[in-house]
Amino acid sequence: MQQDILINWSPQETRVAVVEHGSVQELHVERTLERGMVGNVYLGKVVRVLPGMQSTFIDIGLERAAFLHVADLANGFVGHKAAELDANGVPRPAAPSVPIERQVFEGQALMVQVIKDPIGTKGARLSAQISIAGRLLVFLPQDDHVGVSQKIPLAQREDLRRRLQTLVGDASTGGGGGFILRTNGEDATDAELADDIAYLRKAWARIKSASVRLPPTSLLHQDLNLLQRVLRDLVCEQTQTIRLDSREQFEKLQVFGKEFMPAAVEKLQHYKGERPIFDLFSIDEEVAKALGRRVDLKSGGYLIVDQTEALTTVDVNTGAFVGARNFDDTIFKTNLEATQAIARQLRLRNLGGIVIVDFIDMAREDHRETVLAEFRKQLGRDRVKTTAGAFSALGLVEMTRKRTRESLAHMLCEPCAVCSGKGTVKTARSVTYDILREILREARQFNPREFRIVASPKVIELFLDEESQHLAGLSDFIGKPISLQSEGAMGQEQYDIVLL
Repeated sequence: MQQDILINWSPQETRVAVVEHGSVQELHVERTLERGMVGNVYLGKVVRVLPGMQSTFIDIGLERAAFLHVADLANGFVGHKAAELDANGVPRPAAPSVPIERQVFEGQALMVQVIKDPIGTKGARLSAQISIAGRLLVFLPQDDHVGVSQKIPLAQREDLRRRLQTLVGDASTGGGGGFILRTNGEDATDAELADDIAYLRKAWARIKSASVRLPPTSLLHQDLNLLQRVLRDLVCEQTQTIRLDSREQFEKLQVFGKEFMPAAVEKLQHYKGERPIFDLFSIDEEVAKALGRRVDLKSGGYLIVDQTEALTTVDVNTGAFVGARNFDDTIFKTNLEATQAIARQLRLRNLGGIVIVDFIDMAREDHRETVLAEFRKQLGRDRVKTTAGAFSALGLVEMTRKRTRESLAHMLCEPCAVCSGKGTVKTARSVTYDILREILREARQFNPREFRIVASPKVIELFLDEESQHLAGLSDFIGKPISLQSEGAMGQEQYDIVLL
C-alpha cells in the first residue's frame, strides 16, 4: 500500500502524518519542551529499593522518580546472564534471578535507559540493559548475542546471522557486544552493516566516557528527534514521498539522511506550496475527529471510543445502516467495516494498553470467525506490537497494544477545569441542595450577621425561581438573612458561602 509522509515543522512543535491513499493512518507529535525520553540513557541514582516488589526507584532528574524492575536489571550484573535464545530467536528458560536487594543499594549510581515515557501519574520505566538503535542494527553493548529480526523470513535468518557474526567479531579481535539486525537491514551490504556497527560502537564509547565524567542524574545519550526518526523508523518500500515544509530543517535532514539513510533521503522533498501542508489531506480535521468519542463509519454505523486510566473501550453500533438484506447481514457488514476503522483509530490516537472491543452480537459462528480474522489482519499493519484474543462468552474481544508514549488525547488535551475529567457535572439543582446543607452546617458553628451565596449564574437563577421557597424557609429556620451573588467565572459545581 502506497504511503506519503507529511511533516509540519515549527520551532515549538513537529507534526508528522502518515497518509495512505488519502487517509491519515498515523499522527506523531513532538513538542520541543515535551520531547519524549524513550531511548535516552541516564546516569541514575538509586533512591529507594523495594524488596517486596523486587523493584527500585531511581532519580534521573525528573519530577517523579523512575521505576526499574529486577527483570530489567539482569544484564551486566554479577550472578546474571542474559536469556539465551534458540535458533528461532525464542528465549530459553532463565536461571533463578538474584533478589534486587543484593544487586543495588540506595545512593548507588546506575546507568539506565528509558523504555517507557512517564504516563499520567506513573513515572518513567527504566532498564539497565542498554540498547542503541542504528539505521540497520540495534546494539546491545552488555550482551554478546547476535540475532535477526523475526519479521525477516525464517529461511534467510541463519545466513544473515552468520554474516553479521563475522562482521561483529569478538572481544579478541576488538569486537564484541550484541547486535540485532533490523527488518530494514535485510538487503544491506556488508559495507553498510560495517558502517552501522562502527557508528554504534562510537556512540557507546561516548556514553561510557560521559558516565565517568558526569554526576548522577545526568543525561548521557539522547535518542534521535522526531524528524530523524521519520527516516529511521517510518520510511519503508511503500513510501513515495517525504514532504517537509521547512527549508532549514529540510537541509539538516538531508545532511543526516545522506550519512545514515541514503535510500530514504532520496524521497525527501521540500514543500513550497502556499497552502499549509496539513491542509492537503485535511489532517487537522482528522485530528479533531480523533479527539472525539464518536467515529462515524461510511455505512452509517459508528464507533464510541472511551479512554480511561485502566483500559480503552470501543463500542460498535449499527446506527443508521439498514442496507443489508436481513438483520444478520447488517450486523456482519457493520462489524466487518468496524475492524478497519478500529485498527486505524488505535494507530491515529496512539491508544495503548488493554483495549476491549464490543462488536455487535453475531448469531452465526462463521460471521464471528470472519470478523476476528479481518480484525487481526488490520492490526497486523500496525508498527506497534498488538495481540488480539478470541470472542469471549459475552461477545467481547480483548486485545493489547504496546504503549511506549502518551496517547494523542493525553498529549493534546488536559482534564476539564470544571468536571476534572469526569465528563459530567452535578445539575444546578443538586448544587443548590448542597449549598442549603452547607449553610445549615455553618449556622450551627458560627453566628454571622448574614450568609452570602456566591455561585454560577444558573445556580443563582434557580435560587431566585424554583428554589426560592426552600431558601426562604432555611433563612427563617436559622434566623439569618441569606443574600445571593452571581459569578460568571464560576463553574456549575463551584460556590462560596461568605459569612458577613
